[in-house]
Amino acid sequence: MGEPATAGEATTGRHSNLMIRVISAIVLVPIALGAAYVGGPFWLALACLAAIGLFWEWQYLVGGAQTSVLAAGVFVLVMIGAALNLHDIGMAVYCVPAAVLAIATFTVTEARFWAPGGIAYAGSALIASVLVRLDRDVGFEALLFVFLMVWLTDILGYFAGRGIGGPKLWVRVSPNKTWAGAIAGVAGCVLCAAAFAVVDGRAMLSLIALGALLSVVAQLGDLGESALKRQFGAKDSSQLVPGHGGLLDRLDGFVAAIVAAALIGALRSGTDAVGHGLLIW
Repeated sequence: MGEPATAGEATTGRHSNLMIRVISAIVLVPIALGAAYVGGPFWLALACLAAIGLFWEWQYLVGGAQTSVLAAGVFVLVMIGAALNLHDIGMAVYCVPAAVLAIATFTVTEARFWAPGGIAYAGSALIASVLVRLDRDVGFEALLFVFLMVWLTDILGYFAGRGIGGPKLWVRVSPNKTWAGAIAGVAGCVLCAAAFAVVDGRAMLSLIALGALLSVVAQLGDLGESALKRQFGAKDSSQLVPGHGGLLDRLDGFVAAIVAAALIGALRSGTDAVGHGLLIW
């Protein structure tokens, strides 16, 4: 048995991990923002690739990584992407429950209960990401707003949790998350949403409420993914993203927030103007 790490070694390890996280963000954030800004096939391609990655990681995590299941999932996600490219939103949405049933049928392992959740999760993320950006007038602004809320929640939660500490949010599921981090994330999103409203000329109170809601939803998404990993005894969903684990680890909050944002926008303005329904009150 090796000797326990000293305080200095633990601090060095945390600093090293933080540096890796920062470098990963410096590489990945411009790619995401660039594709989101250009929109069209570029954003669709990135969203589709991310959805495929989410689906694969989910299946390997829950033990449903059979060749037939993986192939069926990738095929369905590509079909969803093709339908979205043709603006056939109805077909894209209908693909998800059909794929859930198909994967439940194909899965012959003990993961039959969990495997269909992967296509529902990845498919919903793909559809929501494209719908929010689809609005020609404010699609990029709406997507940027969601990005900011998720990133601020993550960053402020990380630093406030480590710097302030205090009572844990849900020890059994995520022992490192604190109430201080959760509150800091919501507070930061409220301030950012207010600034966004001023700069963009939007209704401030509505965007503040929306920002707070998306921050809470992002944190619930994070906790949900942590609970899934606990269920299967995994620390990370993979090691694809240095310092962050896998795509499930990196995008859990975004998936929850973008699906919530798409639902709000679609309920208010329809699926052709989700960005409008999200930002204009």
